[in-house]
Amino acid sequence: MSLPKTIKSERLYHGRIFDLIIEDIEETPGSIRTCEIVSHPGGAVVVPLLDNGDVILVRQYRYPLKKFIVELPAGKLEPNEDPLSAAQRELQEETGYTADKYEKLTTMFSTPGFCSEVLHIYLAFGLKKSEYGQNLDKGEQSLTVEHHPLSAVVEMIVHGEIGDSKTIAGILLTERRLKSMNL
Repeated sequence: MSLPKTIKSERLYHGRIFDLIIEDIEETPGSIRTCEIVSHPGGAVVVPLLDNGDVILVRQYRYPLKKFIVELPAGKLEPNEDPLSAAQRELQEETGYTADKYEKLTTMFSTPGFCSEVLHIYLAFGLKKSEYGQNLDKGEQSLTVEHHPLSAVVEMIVHGEIGDSKTIAGILLTERRLKSMNL
């Protein structure tokens, strides 16, 4: 099986968060179709686990959904930024905490049917309050920090109170990881 060949590529929009690309591709000889691609630099996600077993989550207003949602701290990668560095930055900026240890849980594709975004999910241990506190980005002013036991967060997922895919993946992988460590 041969891979599709790009016949034509055009960037229709260049934005702060993503670009919109239209490509004509040839999947098989003579079979051309148009793909709409959201080109995104990727992001880092952190599951901040306190020593008492609570998870730090953030509640923030997500304009496209027109509502507040509960999710893990996360953010977009800067050009050529290491995902772990981004995870460390986002943890401090959004929650005001730092961590002694990070463990990579997974890499996931958020919406691979039309978007190139790759998310790197880390578990953070040994949390302590940063001397600098939160450092929220523009647009994050409504963000609040919450602490919940891991078991309660799993129940929030089960009951549909958390619907964010990166949060669901991070929390369920954390639960599995802690079980394997007998914690």
